[in-house]
Amino acid sequence: MRISGGILGGAVLKVPKGFDVRPTPDLVRQALFNSLGDRVANTRVLELFAGTGALSLECLSRGANQAVCVEKAARHAAVMRANFESVGLTSDRLQVRLQDAFTAIHQLSAAGQRFDLILADPPYGEKNVGRRSTSLAQRLLDEPALPSLLSESGLFVLGHARRDTVTLPPAWNTLKELRHGDSIMRLLKPSRNPSQPADPDRSLNS
Repeated sequence: MRISGGILGGAVLKVPKGFDVRPTPDLVRQALFNSLGDRVANTRVLELFAGTGALSLECLSRGANQAVCVEKAARHAAVMRANFESVGLTSDRLQVRLQDAFTAIHQLSAAGQRFDLILADPPYGEKNVGRRSTSLAQRLLDEPALPSLLSESGLFVLGHARRDTVTLPPAWNTLKELRHGDSIMRLLKPSRNPSQPADPDRSLNS
């Protein structure tokens, strides 16, 4: 796995062994950051379910000022730190939080933290036909504290499986949707009026 662009473009990243981590594929990351373009420069980034930290490294490579990575598996966090060291990043530009993503969301929100870009490509959920998704992606969409972590012009980028039909709550609006193979990446912004009643047609079929 390599960083796809920016000043660190081409750098090789380590991936933890086994099947309990699923790095965002190179082509998906490249398409995402091509779509984000200049929005990444001079931002403060939060990556949830960070795994290898590849999404944060892409941001820093493309001009982000700082990234905070949240990963609850110590083994994965160790590989992440090794990746950060291998490309020469200093500790003031990148912070690793070894904790559950939802715990981190509440702690960061309570502390008044704000980010210009929040990235999450969590483990994929199962196919859900005739029932509401219970995946981690759906839990993030349903988490009421998450929108408060975004700056006024901030974006939330969420990855999930094509087979996972997630429901978009009134708190979020979709700006763009990127599809590649079994992967979907959604660019979302908080709604201006999150108390607006849910639209019954807002299930996002994959």
